Amino acid sequence: MTKEELQQLEIRCPSEEIKKQVQANWDAVAKPLDGLGAFEALTAKLGAALGTADFDLTKKAVIVMCADNGIVAEGVSQSGQEVTAAVAASMGKQASSVGKMAKSIGADVFPVDIGINSTEKIDGVLDQKIRSGTRDFLMEPAMTEAETLAAIEVGMELVRRFKAEGYSLLATGEMGIGNTTTSSAVAAALSGCAVEEITGRGAGLSDAGLLRKRQVIAEALQKYDFGKDETFRILSTVGGLDIAGLAGVFIGGALYQIPVVLDGVISTVAALVAERLVPGTRAYMIPSHKSKEPAAARMLEELALVPVIDASLALGEGTGAVMMFALLDMAMTLYETRTTFSDISVEQYVRF
Repeated sequence: MTKEELQQLEIRCPSEEIKKQVQANWDAVAKPLDGLGAFEALTAKLGAALGTADFDLTKKAVIVMCADNGIVAEGVSQSGQEVTAAVAASMGKQASSVGKMAKSIGADVFPVDIGINSTEKIDGVLDQKIRSGTRDFLMEPAMTEAETLAAIEVGMELVRRFKAEGYSLLATGEMGIGNTTTSSAVAAALSGCAVEEITGRGAGLSDAGLLRKRQVIAEALQKYDFGKDETFRILSTVGGLDIAGLAGVFIGGALYQIPVVLDGVISTVAALVAERLVPGTRAYMIPSHKSKEPAAARMLEELALVPVIDASLALGEGTGAVMMFALLDMAMTLYETRTTFSDISVEQYVRF
């Protein structure tokens, strides 16, 4: 895929008629109108995306993009790159946080090596490596145009594959030391926000570490002098392979009509990248939580998406999205087993 072909992709709008039908089905349930609040609107969005008012979310999966970032050479992280491979190996055994949480609700987790800085194959991890980590973006662009496009294509192809395997709902997750630096840099460039306003502590930086992180991002943004509309150049220059791969997942979700749940700040930044690159992808995105990283709230605002969970989550891996899976499952229990007003001999509420 070329950059021009990416920009020419067209997204089909979800069905407004099906959305209205799902909403009407909710109104017929024996409860106050809009009693489940945001979950009624979100399930209507899910039905519209999937093309049916009688949809089944039983088969769900989390795609976890794992990659290393060359910017860690600048002292922006508390941990070294070896941690990425170690956590990915734990994911491959379904022993990490996201694996355990997903197992409890019957969801599948697919960790993907899209750019871990290691030559070893990791059991249980899909090998889609583009390169062994990105370059140090303070010195040079993190990725070439070809590498960025290849990472986007990995995400798109995984969505196509999982839809063919019968999955009806996907979620995004990530693992990679230094990726709150890359995501903060991309967020600042896309939004025009001050670096200090949008950059947080990531996995627990000290005051000195946070100052260094902000300094590195500010120097890079000054060096490359981005325009807010230069989405692809921003992504390839200060982004990461995980962000590019996740952007591909969101684009694939829209192309193949399968909704995708956002997780934390990295996947939310990737979601905005996807929407800017291929307008219309937002219609297939489902928010989950508002990360405590400051960039997350601004990116959600840019996407006009309102998260359901506000609990200062910062674990990553897709864990917030899995929590959203569980909440959607509970809402769907009421939707699928609808007890109507006529079932209990009560007059239905009227919407004015």
